[in-house]
Amino acid sequence: MRNTMPKSALLLAGSALLVAGSVQADRSDWPDNFTVGTASQGGTYFVYGSGWANLIADELGISGGGEVTGGPNQNLALVHTGDIALGLTTMGPAAEALAGESPLAPGIPMDNVCALFPMYETPFSITALENSGIESISDIPDGASIGFGPAASTSDTYFPRILEELGVEFDRRNGGWNDLGGQLQDGLIDVIAFAAGIPVPAVSQLEVQTDVNIIEFTEEEQQQIIESFPVSPFQIPASTYQTLEEDARAVSMWNFTIAGCDLPEDFVYEITKLSLENNDKMRDIHRSAATSVPENIEYNTVLPFHPGAVRWYEENGYDVPEDLKL
Repeated sequence: MRNTMPKSALLLAGSALLVAGSVQADRSDWPDNFTVGTASQGGTYFVYGSGWANLIADELGISGGGEVTGGPNQNLALVHTGDIALGLTTMGPAAEALAGESPLAPGIPMDNVCALFPMYETPFSITALENSGIESISDIPDGASIGFGPAASTSDTYFPRILEELGVEFDRRNGGWNDLGGQLQDGLIDVIAFAAGIPVPAVSQLEVQTDVNIIEFTEEEQQQIIESFPVSPFQIPASTYQTLEEDARAVSMWNFTIAGCDLPEDFVYEITKLSLENNDKMRDIHRSAATSVPENIEYNTVLPFHPGAVRWYEENGYDVPEDLKL
């Protein structure tokens, strides 16, 4: 039978086949599946990371998902060794890991970890039950039991040091955020010291079930901590929690997504493109993703950016410092 398709249509069909073929070829070295290292359930990392993994899997047509981990320090180690492809971390732990000062692997520089894009700031905030009478950091009694999150997490790494700097004496407890929230509600611990993106799901759940105090730093405490640790001033907006009547003074660290530096460039380019060109979908995952925008790449001064991420930034007019390129 004679083909009656117009020449223009034939050309378009042929072009489409070529494009499809090139896309398939570009994927030849992609992994068959991937895992995103998150943190404990009940924290923002778990919600953000699991949702991001699902977005990548759905949009790029590759099997993948989020995995519960010990948080930023463990994610750095797992990405460095290639046990997971992607993860979430905070700039403080990242600097320590790159320098070989990770508490999980002292003396081993984790140099197979590359940055992708900024996530959000992690505020350091403190929650206690209203009936505890703890309304300020100075109210925390000596020997109080304080939950600092999973062992080796950003919260567990820095918050004990911060409170020690402020003269607080405490009994240290570790666990997942949901578990610690339950312990606080049951009176088994006195305080939870959260370092997590806001709103912290465990806090939101707590304040629905009981009356809580969200404790802010005084101006003097905030300044003392900024001078002693790699943190920045931060205000937790009153709209974050129903308990807050006005903004709460805090400090924060920036978080970035990370990937193994040896992952295929095209694979990481497509992940970066998907994540940074669809902020509406990212905000659907967690509203803290409102700051997951390319303008905030300046807050990574530590990790090299993956070549796939660098390609997207430069194609879209964003400068990546030469000392942060591989």
